[in-house]
Amino acid sequence: MLLDTASLYYRAYFGVPDSVKAPDGTPVNAVRGLLDFIGRLVQDHRPDDLVACMDADWRPHWRVELIPSYKAHRVAEETATGPDVEETPDTLAPQVPVIEAALDAFGIARVGVAGYEADDVIGTLTTRATGPVDIVTGDRDLYQLVDDARQRRVLYPLKGVGSLQVTDEAWLREKYGVDGPGYADLALLRGDPSDGLPGVPGVGEKTAAKLLDAYGNLAGILAAVDDPKSKLTPTQRKRLDESRPYLAVAPKVVRVASDVPLPAFDAALPRVPKHPETVDALAHQWGLGGAVSRLSSALRP
Repeated sequence: MLLDTASLYYRAYFGVPDSVKAPDGTPVNAVRGLLDFIGRLVQDHRPDDLVACMDADWRPHWRVELIPSYKAHRVAEETATGPDVEETPDTLAPQVPVIEAALDAFGIARVGVAGYEADDVIGTLTTRATGPVDIVTGDRDLYQLVDDARQRRVLYPLKGVGSLQVTDEAWLREKYGVDGPGYADLALLRGDPSDGLPGVPGVGEKTAAKLLDAYGNLAGILAAVDDPKSKLTPTQRKRLDESRPYLAVAPKVVRVASDVPLPAFDAALPRVPKHPETVDALAHQWGLGGAVSRLSSALRP
């Protein structure tokens, strides 16, 4: 089981009241919510391995070089030497180090790699895995990793993590008319304002799905642009042709990396907290007793 950690703690932050606070009055709604999410996931799915995948760089420079608008609207501060600072709610940012400390204290593998997003870590671990993989995320971009033959699916939270949409190829085809890899092509064609991806003008989700159904993939669509006998409308042909510079680079931006140089780590789900004294100290300092107890109980065989 691979967790898109930032996606889940953002959901926890907005889903758990900010009246949930530490003894000193600091909000800990994202911390408590995430620990409860993980406890529920472990309880319901009993994964052998669990990895909390992290955004070491939420807006990698190599993606921005290809498409400068990539996540540009979410930049709070540009930095010359490291990742740009992302716009984050004032009461969420201080909770992230507490989340990281709690995961480490429990012994839950936490993996992030400089220059890459959590999506890329997930893509690489999914590619390397020899058994079934469940990806837990509120980010539809990871639908591109769905693969029934290799038992790869996405668990998309609808309400907390007690209600999960199980995303497999049948669901993708019914909803979007594409398979996993086809979802990446659909996403880059239609664009995504939340990620600053412009897409092809005039090509929305339905048109993108029809083009992919007719021509197979992005390469097939571009071949149809060059084929005067293809059934593209004059407007579609013109807009796709004018979008070639974008379409030449968008696949590398939209598709998750599968070759991230990962550090060594132990993915095995812990059965007891790795550092129980640290867990107890964090629970006391941040008022997390209930969430810590529930996660500890879920981890026990």
